[in-house]
Amino acid sequence: MAELNSAPEKQGKKVRAQKKPLKVDLTAMVDLAFLLITFFMLTTTLNKPKIIKVAMPTDSEPGPQVASRTMTICLGKGNTAMYYLGMADKPIVPATITDYSKKGLRRAIMDMQQKVGAVSNKGLMVIIKPGNTSKYESLVNTLDEMTITDIKQFAIADIDREDVSLLKSKQAY
Repeated sequence: MAELNSAPEKQGKKVRAQKKPLKVDLTAMVDLAFLLITFFMLTTTLNKPKIIKVAMPTDSEPGPQVASRTMTICLGKGNTAMYYLGMADKPIVPATITDYSKKGLRRAIMDMQQKVGAVSNKGLMVIIKPGNTSKYESLVNTLDEMTITDIKQFAIADIDREDVSLLKSKQAY
């Protein structure tokens, strides 16, 4: 049983009648506190993790109709990314270095969507290739851009030697 005891104060020389010490029983308050803690622990819902669905590509070579609507984004050092449309050896749109500002990668993705939409009735496909010198933050920013620009088909792949040499030629690797 929990109690709170208070001893009477001793003052001066006056003789007074002694008062009994104050006694408060705290058992009910402790029980109530544990009941409340248990209630809130059992009724609280935890945040569910939010995930992005990512489909990894297969090892097969893309056909010409797929290559003409495939944008490749290679992540370089710092806060830079290189993009091109088509294949690395014969790009439809040449390799260009950009950043993650609104006029950077997002604008490039929207321009490629319009270019592919004018030629084909199918949507743009994006392959994201993080380099060895890129940061994880760059990959997350690129995946965010996929969501913002409403790209339905995108994948993360290993970077090729051709892409590394393109990045090195642009001083972004």
